[in-house]
Amino acid sequence: MPGETSPIYLDNNATTPLEGRVLETMLPYLKENFGNPSSSTHAYGWTAEAAVDVAREELAATVGASPEEIFFTSGATEADNWALSGTLRPGDHLVISATEHEAILETAGHLERSGIRVTVLPVDRFGMVRPEDLRDALEPETKLVSVMLANNETGTINPIRELAEVAHERSVPFHTDAAQALGKIPVDVEDLGVDLMSLSAHKCYGPKGVGALYIRRRPRRVRPEPLLYGGGQEWGLRSGTLNVPGIVGFGRAAALTAGSLPEEGERLRKLRDSLWRGISSRIPGARLNGHPERRLPNTLNVSFPGVRAGDLLAEMPEVAASAGSACASASPEPSHVLRAMGLEEDVTLSSIRLSLGRFTTQDEVEKAVKHLARSASMLRASIT
Repeated sequence: MPGETSPIYLDNNATTPLEGRVLETMLPYLKENFGNPSSSTHAYGWTAEAAVDVAREELAATVGASPEEIFFTSGATEADNWALSGTLRPGDHLVISATEHEAILETAGHLERSGIRVTVLPVDRFGMVRPEDLRDALEPETKLVSVMLANNETGTINPIRELAEVAHERSVPFHTDAAQALGKIPVDVEDLGVDLMSLSAHKCYGPKGVGALYIRRRPRRVRPEPLLYGGGQEWGLRSGTLNVPGIVGFGRAAALTAGSLPEEGERLRKLRDSLWRGISSRIPGARLNGHPERRLPNTLNVSFPGVRAGDLLAEMPEVAASAGSACASASPEPSHVLRAMGLEEDVTLSSIRLSLGRFTTQDEVEKAVKHLARSASMLRASIT
């Protein structure tokens, strides 16, 4: 963990710190238990295989799946790519939403250039997809719908169960990117009714470089073709030597986060609301973006009219936050999520994301409000 002089960390939607208990679980598989789980002729391989089995069971239990429905990947980006590219062929029709993560948007763009038609659903002013819009977009050629569970920039939670039901009325498989939701809200594949779901370890206090794709077994609406070919790991669907330490860490992190809900969710919600009260009372004109209720308990997206987000973050080194998705932080363009919600360009350019986590305290929230108020006031004064 950073020291006492480090910035207050309010960028947990970009990544979370590795939990100490998770690291302890991983360490033996970085050292003495270094075997390859595909080595089936000796104890080193058996030990590694058993550890992967336990982690698969832990992750499956966390999301209400069976272990045979969990396929480990290098992260949610690979899982998103696999869900789309492994399912669709030229002439097929794909439906996504306008506020998806770049891992979906960029993959959809590539598929479109390969002969797959793509429909991008609009969202309402809160960033939610409307079931009636999905129903209108479905066609006989539609072979997949992909809508994220919780938005990484605003925290808005989509009505996935209703959307999946609409897709299933036409026997269309439904995929959701749940990377931001896991560990923050309950995630259950049976409750959501999804056929495919992407997950990430480093968003829930696990290690970077490991994720998973859930693929429903019954009823079998979809079985993505492999993206990676080789030794036939993961039941022949995802080849490559398994990242045993990462997988072990993912399983442990998922189990720990599941065990702390709903108490941790309520704690984060109270801290988030305290942060917003402080901001709204001390910074005139501050505007909350996203759904006021249907959103992640840890996430605030706030606009500060008259202040550029980049200038505010630069003026406030005491707080680690972001102007949107970490994956798009190098882009000078306004957030595609906020634009899709209908916000004016000056509002989108003045918006920052504040995302709290397991180690955020009330004292840090109060200090962050002071830094935000001071920096916003200084920047506004310099303009006038």
